[in-house]
Amino acid sequence: MQRTAVIFLLAFSTAAQALDNGLMKTPPMGWLAWERYRCDIDCDNDPKNCISEVLFRDMADRLYEDGWRELGYVYINIDDCWALKKRDAQGRLQADPKRFPRGIPNLARYVHDRGLKLGIYGDLGTYTCAGYPGTTLDTIEIDAQTFAKWGIDMLKLDGCYSNATDQEQGYPLMSKALNATGRPIGYSCSWPAYQGGLPPKVNYTLLGEICNLWRNYGDIEDSWESILNILDWFTEHQDILQPAAGPGQWNDPDMLVIGDFGLSMEQSRSQMALWAIMAAPLFMSNDLRTLNSGARAILQNKVAIAINQDPLGIQGRRLIKESYGIEVFWRPLSNKASALMFFSRRTDMPYRYKTSLKVLDYTPGSYKVYDVFMEKRISSLKDTTEFVVSINPSGVVMWYVAPAADRPKFRHVNTNHGDPFLM
Repeated sequence: MQRTAVIFLLAFSTAAQALDNGLMKTPPMGWLAWERYRCDIDCDNDPKNCISEVLFRDMADRLYEDGWRELGYVYINIDDCWALKKRDAQGRLQADPKRFPRGIPNLARYVHDRGLKLGIYGDLGTYTCAGYPGTTLDTIEIDAQTFAKWGIDMLKLDGCYSNATDQEQGYPLMSKALNATGRPIGYSCSWPAYQGGLPPKVNYTLLGEICNLWRNYGDIEDSWESILNILDWFTEHQDILQPAAGPGQWNDPDMLVIGDFGLSMEQSRSQMALWAIMAAPLFMSNDLRTLNSGARAILQNKVAIAINQDPLGIQGRRLIKESYGIEVFWRPLSNKASALMFFSRRTDMPYRYKTSLKVLDYTPGSYKVYDVFMEKRISSLKDTTEFVVSINPSGVVMWYVAPAADRPKFRHVNTNHGDPFLM
């Protein structure tokens, strides 16, 4: 496809300026507390779900024992409300001793012993969004050193109770302070979300030099409407956002809410597919202890994960937006392959969408096709062959497409149905 060369050059020109900490060369994956558990600190009445070491140990056990770690879900991320409302006598942040009686270093060791990584939350302001102590300009260095000493592997730095001047100084300063600790700590910046997400207020070249990932837009909610709002913003501004992403630097449309309460199975598949196409971080925010089999199958779909984790790191984009509610997305992948996704915003009935690879600007030739969620091969297609895909309301059809004539050295991806597929 002619688009491939253009997008690859755009991505490469940005990625060359990436933060040089060697981390997150593919989008990070794991579990994050916020959307599902928010600031539940009532451990007396809700001991299994409150923000405490019990919750994070439970989720670490699930990632370790239920096959998530082997798929790449390795981060256990604490969000807001973990700290005491005051710093200690030396000016350091401290965990609430009632909810984290063994302390964050002990929790980090527990997580590390299971081959996982621990993330933590901070805020570049006088307070966090929930009113806990923030990281002001004069405490950046001590907080970075504290996190490193505790064994933290990722920091999400929010932006409540701060201003544009402090953010302009503070986000780069924290990047330098984290690197100066000598410990590899992935760095998630919320800076662009507080500045509208777009140039000229947001400098994506600079973000790529100081951050591994960044929140561009508002928080996700457990609803289909919220996912569509995020998708609309990302696709409307894809010409700005797509070149900013690449190995070590990712646009973050926020958490996966698959397995919670607001999405149907069709909508859950759609979020997984959209996040894979957008090269988004895959941070689940759900209860892994009670996750149903349908949500688990979607989140553990090996081909969807492989698309998301493609080492080229090129963010996909929307190619077509039909007036009747069908959209087509495309992402270039390694070995001359691509991901192709047909998405329905319709609410009435399955829609039969007719097209061809030639119409979608594929170069002449034959292609091997694999249906990601049906988990089966489709007969080879010539670029000129018209085909019809049936897309359910608020659903997707997602394909992995590779040239049939090429014989690249693919790796095996074993699907849930035991059908090995070469990628």
